[in-house]
Amino acid sequence: MNPVMIKLFGIEIRWYSVLLLVSVLLSVYIIKKETRRFNMNWDFMFNLIFWTIIFGILGARVYYVAFNWNEYANNLIDIFKVWEGGLAIHGGIIAGAITAFIYCKRVKANTLKVIDMAVPALILSQAIGRWGNFFNSEAHGMATSLAKLKSLHIPNFVIDGMYINGVYYQPTFFYESIWCFIGFIILLVIRRNKYTKIGTLTGTYLIWYSVGRFFIEHLRTDSLMLAGFRAAQIVSIILFVIGVVLIIRNKKQGKFENLYNSDKDNNIRF
Repeated sequence: MNPVMIKLFGIEIRWYSVLLLVSVLLSVYIIKKETRRFNMNWDFMFNLIFWTIIFGILGARVYYVAFNWNEYANNLIDIFKVWEGGLAIHGGIIAGAITAFIYCKRVKANTLKVIDMAVPALILSQAIGRWGNFFNSEAHGMATSLAKLKSLHIPNFVIDGMYINGVYYQPTFFYESIWCFIGFIILLVIRRNKYTKIGTLTGTYLIWYSVGRFFIEHLRTDSLMLAGFRAAQIVSIILFVIGVVLIIRNKKQGKFENLYNSDKDNNIRF
């Protein structure tokens, strides 16, 4: 696949960058709608989104570079070429969560509810962002056959894009994108349930994404490694456990306690 979408006045505009921008704009739109539904202060939320995106991208890049330091040690300028790919979502999740926690604590906002409001947008962004990997011919899986890919009813243009240097590869980016999109729909359904508790959306997101990523990661050929293990699988297990803890905690509460769709304890209107 050609990673360059278009050239304007000698400047390359890459699919990876465009898709990243689209995912950000959609995320802002989705979160803004939810902010209005709760009649919350948009300035607060916009500032939070802005800094979370900035530090999330930085975290995703630092995480990726740290695990691939040998590729960048002798050419440091390449560290800044984010448009060429190389963002690790787990680094982004960790950095984004830390940013949200610090920001919300400063203004005494309900951190978990704010994250609940963001996770549907986050998982949709992941679904979109994976297509950047498609155009960069990266984050694919093991070598396979054309017959195998056709048997999985994968769109022909995806199969064609996975024909790299004379070899067909598993489109793991496609599997993860579909998994994330299904997760987005599930989160939207859960969000509208009047008995959904604060933390349930975050817990569901952590469980859903971690399960999918754990198994999809096993098919990839470019996994970041930690002590001989796939780092993404280790982090997925940790995030899965955190998600389970959140769900169990909510199960122990009363039916009408700590409800997500209640604005009783909202303190971020200003």
